[in-house]
Amino acid sequence: MFHGEVLAINIASNAKAPMEAVDYALAAPGKGLVGDRYAELKGAFQRGNNIKPDQEITLIEQEAIDAVRRDYEMVVTHADTRRNLLTTGVPLNHLVGRVFRVGEVRLRGMKLCEPCSYLESLTQTGIETAFRHRGGLRAQIVTGGIIRRGDRVEPDDSEQS
Repeated sequence: MFHGEVLAINIASNAKAPMEAVDYALAAPGKGLVGDRYAELKGAFQRGNNIKPDQEITLIEQEAIDAVRRDYEMVVTHADTRRNLLTTGVPLNHLVGRVFRVGEVRLRGMKLCEPCSYLESLTQTGIETAFRHRGGLRAQIVTGGIIRRGDRVEPDDSEQS
């Protein structure tokens, strides 16, 4: 059992736009975070006018960023990772296939959000290697609502896949 917290929320208006910190975001099932590139159909890996469930929202652990800073001596911020939610106290790799809550919103972990060369091209050399297997989680929005900085993150065992 874990009980974590949302430390920060970031969105970007399009694929190459800088990430913008916000205090809250509306999570819309089948759409993503309102105002974010994938919800606006402007994501780098989006095809056509659809959003895949694993493109709706992304999360990364503060602990992973701290480990990269320590292990690779890199200066890395949450915005550099291009993930929507920054969490602490949440074992994201273990949430693949599981439903969990972020405040009033229910999410389903879809797959690990491994870093790629595109991320490295937008940020810095070495970030792809540094975040391998700790690049966060891609999730589907099961039940929408507002996600706020400071929201609690916890398991939801009422529905598991």
